[in-house]
Amino acid sequence: MVNGVDGQLAVEIKSLRKSYGKLEALKGINLKVEKGTIFGLLGANGAGKSTMIRILVGSSDASSGEVKVLGLSPFRDSHKLRHRIGYMPQLPALYDDLSAFSNVQFFCSAHGIDNPKQRVKKVLEFTSLTARQNDTVIGFSGGMKQRLSLACALVHQPDVLFLDEPTAGVDPKLREQFWKHFRELAQQGKTIFVSTHMMDEAMLCDRLAIMNQGVVLVQDTPKNIMQMGHSQVHVWSGGHEQVFAIEDYRAQLPILLRKFNLDSSVTKIEIEEDTLETIVLKLLKQTTVEESEREANHV
Repeated sequence: MVNGVDGQLAVEIKSLRKSYGKLEALKGINLKVEKGTIFGLLGANGAGKSTMIRILVGSSDASSGEVKVLGLSPFRDSHKLRHRIGYMPQLPALYDDLSAFSNVQFFCSAHGIDNPKQRVKKVLEFTSLTARQNDTVIGFSGGMKQRLSLACALVHQPDVLFLDEPTAGVDPKLREQFWKHFRELAQQGKTIFVSTHMMDEAMLCDRLAIMNQGVVLVQDTPKNIMQMGHSQVHVWSGGHEQVFAIEDYRAQLPILLRKFNLDSSVTKIEIEEDTLETIVLKLLKQTTVEESEREANHV
């Protein structure tokens, strides 16, 4: 982690709520994100991920609660904070009648960057847009607009980068390249705050918050969240298959195998672990049951 005048936290959220009329989009969120980490928000559309990010970058206000980014308020301290954060919205905010180069150059000017041409060329090269840098954006595909939007968010080298579904429409090879760069940025002390609905991307984060309907169901490292799952152990012995369900196969598998005394009749063992998707679905189901029980108790 990186030491700084505003402490070790890049993002701190306390009791955050956001309502649109009767609809409560965020229901008392509490999160802490350390500097130099990749922090992921995982959830389906409508979970509240984009709403939270918009509040963190100061483009939307909270109904209640407290939010700090690098120790500053996105609302009261926006003039101090805006040059230290980068934001890539879910829907690219670009000028269709300008070229790719001019779009990124505009963001350079907005941040007062000296000698911006070299900086623009660098981020366009990273996002594989050099060959199309002089073309107007109106002719770009959705994936190309995503890449250009990321270039605009990166060009001023922010301390905290907020990314809302950054790889939507991006091919797998370029997506791998993006995440390699995100990891390099984190190793340099930058903080990446990213929303995604992709399970494989979620596993690349240092810490992960799983959201549903404005609530954080769990927040932990992907490794610890995976340990919330179960495993099925398939053992073939004497020509017959037996299936055992266990919680932590790393600890319980040796105990299970003692039953067979490593008998020569055991010809094959397979371990089938819950996927992150399975764990998330179980959490959602559990939450739905708990909500139904609470509603029944209030009737």
